[in-house]
Amino acid sequence: MHGRVAFITGATSGIGAACARRFVKEGARVVATGRRQERLAELSRELGDACHTIALDVRDRDAVERAFADLPADFAPVDVLVNAAGGALGLGKAQEARVEDWDEMIATNVRGLALVTRAALPGMIARRRGHIVNLGSVAGSFPYPGGNVYGATKAFVERFSSNLRADLLGHPIRVTNIEPGMVETEFSLVRFGGDRAKAGAVYAGMKPLVAEDIADLVCFAVTRPPHVNVNRIEVMPVEQAFSPFAVHREGGKG
Repeated sequence: MHGRVAFITGATSGIGAACARRFVKEGARVVATGRRQERLAELSRELGDACHTIALDVRDRDAVERAFADLPADFAPVDVLVNAAGGALGLGKAQEARVEDWDEMIATNVRGLALVTRAALPGMIARRRGHIVNLGSVAGSFPYPGGNVYGATKAFVERFSSNLRADLLGHPIRVTNIEPGMVETEFSLVRFGGDRAKAGAVYAGMKPLVAEDIADLVCFAVTRPPHVNVNRIEVMPVEQAFSPFAVHREGGKG
């Protein structure tokens, strides 16, 4: 990845931060973005001159467009976009969920991802090179109780990624959707409003994936030969699998 520039959203924690570290290690320059300025400052100190940071809310269209327009010359030719910003809020069933949580997930996971992608594409097309990497989820393919809007946003990411491939046919720009299962990051801590006991229980007694596992897959996808497009990577820990269909039976017996 020497000489390449990667623009990463959600770089203040988890998979986004792991991607920033891995890309710099591989010789790339990184534009690390996120909402938490103090985290960005820490990342900048750690990664040095190879990392340019921008405090950015992907939900803000004007801010997203300015972020790309104002990039320093050494970071302006963005070769790789990693859309890692996003997350889940709450685990309530649809009839009980907070509409504010739904609004937040749709605004970040759907609108924010689309806005950043739209801002990155013109430059990639003009330079005739680029790779969009979207962070989806197995929740976009497999439903579970309480996954209602979160799963729907990740289904959007899968379909948006596929449709980008159709739109970009004829341009040497690649698109990859990475769809992880259980990854131990701040994901569950955010989902449960900072409740560390609930978040820890999600991964208790099993070995989940970690952010570096996903960064490794992102790096794999973007370092394939230019004629190779990895469309989707679905990945789960060995100790996560699939369950039978749920069946409700009269009398309360499942």
